Amino acid sequence: MNLDDWRSRINNLDHEILALLNQRADAALHIGELKRQQDLPYFVPEREAQVLDRLVTLNRGPLPADALRAIWREVLSASLALENPLPVVYLGPPATYTHQAARARFGSSAAFRPMRTIAEVFDEVERGRAEYGVVPVENSTEGPVNVTLDRLIDSDAVITGEMTLEITHHLLSRAGELGEVKKVCSHPQGLAQCRQWLAAHLPDAATEETSSTAAAAERAKDDPTVAAIASEMAGRMYEVPTLRRRIEDNPYNSTRFLVLGRRPMPVTGRDKTSILFSMKNEPGVLFSILQPFAERGLNLTKIESRPTKRRPWEYVNFVDFEGHRDTEAVDGALAAVRERCQFLKILGSYPAA
Repeated sequence: MNLDDWRSRINNLDHEILALLNQRADAALHIGELKRQQDLPYFVPEREAQVLDRLVTLNRGPLPADALRAIWREVLSASLALENPLPVVYLGPPATYTHQAARARFGSSAAFRPMRTIAEVFDEVERGRAEYGVVPVENSTEGPVNVTLDRLIDSDAVITGEMTLEITHHLLSRAGELGEVKKVCSHPQGLAQCRQWLAAHLPDAATEETSSTAAAAERAKDDPTVAAIASEMAGRMYEVPTLRRRIEDNPYNSTRFLVLGRRPMPVTGRDKTSILFSMKNEPGVLFSILQPFAERGLNLTKIESRPTKRRPWEYVNFVDFEGHRDTEAVDGALAAVRERCQFLKILGSYPAA
């Protein structure tokens, strides 16, 4: 077969795929109507996870698993939007890394709304004005996002998911060359994650903190002496050219995001649980609290301490571990932990990223 033959074959396949996608969409509409009649939730995350896992298992290539998941997430997102667009809030403005993470999780057809602060994201979910919220919780270079941890202490929202996004910072500017840049703007995390690059390539440029990387891109839109450290998505949205690509100091820079909701997630078989607890200030007490996890073979993936901000030198400890609260091993461990600490809160069990 020559080139024209292969192009003709692709055209025929595209027509078949289009017809099948519309058949699938029609089926989704009928499902949506049945859900309304039976007063069932129109978005069931565990069902979506099952669909994606099944397709990845069946996939024989050459499409890689990540590409397949991305394609099908958009199919699922568009189908769900026909039933009822899913209200999702995130730390804005548009084109932030949190916005990217939200789109990667829910697809581009969800009804996204940007919030000005992490506290507002929690509030929208807690009050039922959004089904889900997406917030950053930790960065591999700069560590935890303390505002998110502090809000989890008192929030009624539960963690229903997580995702990890590779963070690639670009220098966006209308300047023709680096020497024309007099000021670099970004969120404090963006500036911190590119500190060495800035010192080496723009040592004389002033830095300015902004509320987000997207706000920095907007700041650089009309002033060629200003550059922004932001995402490629922000550059497209605010029409600011990329002057230098991938300027982050750590090439393995990534951020973990949490999905907040109100309904606990069921067991999927590849779960993680997040808890927080406070304890007495006594020798060996932390060991005794963590011992039940080791005894049951539960792997801890994170432990972080934060001041409660209620009394001086009073702390809470955040712990993530593999397993679901509704399994026997985890339930036994949590029962033992509850007897050994002053306070225990289960933040959620959810599919691990």
